[in-house]
Amino acid sequence: MAVQSDAPRAAPASQQPLGALVTAIESAVDGVARHWLAIAILGTGMFVGLAFAAPILAMHGHGRAADVIYFAYRITCHQLPQRSWFLGGRAAAYDWSTIHTYLGLDETALLQAYHHPVRDPVLGYQTAFCQRDVAIFGTFFLALIAFGVARHRVALRPIPFKVYLLALVPIGIDGATQLVGLRESTPLLRTVTGAIFGLATALLVMPQLNEGFQEMLDLNSGGRSADGRADATGPNTPSGSG
Repeated sequence: MAVQSDAPRAAPASQQPLGALVTAIESAVDGVARHWLAIAILGTGMFVGLAFAAPILAMHGHGRAADVIYFAYRITCHQLPQRSWFLGGRAAAYDWSTIHTYLGLDETALLQAYHHPVRDPVLGYQTAFCQRDVAIFGTFFLALIAFGVARHRVALRPIPFKVYLLALVPIGIDGATQLVGLRESTPLLRTVTGAIFGLATALLVMPQLNEGFQEMLDLNSGGRSADGRADATGPNTPSGSG
């Protein structure tokens, strides 16, 4: 009579690469879940930092590198000079009257300034996105850092969605009235309304992300523990003395 072996059979060779791929994906997901906040801080910090790197590069003669950044940031912002910050010039911000007069543009030629960042040794070098975007993403970046410090000390819950909608009102009014031509906003108003929006977004999103990734880690940890117990017991191991 043939004796059956209890040793587990090796997986077919065709299944081994697939198993390795699944393991790699699980490890990557687990890594993101563990380090999502560091990834978010790094990514947001780079995004904000590059917006200021563009004028610094242009200021020091690295025009091509600055062009790449300015072009990439077109997707995020209108880049209008009268609504942006400047570095290395006689002022940090200018109104349209000053800009079109100095550059020799027609007062009604706003579209000529669209996606054409100013780089001038007198006026200065324009950031890659506008004042409001600086406030939104800069505040979000600072909130990420603050959340990283506080999340292990206090229980942070997301703000109610009604509160978040209320935080959208200032930026909505300021942006809409400016868009339709009723008024022109100011650097201070763009900064304040953008900061409110950025902070409210962080307070709504970050606690939910933290909770979701923690649940994912707990689920993966529980699954691995269950698999470990099953492997240790084995299908042919007696459950009792009999």
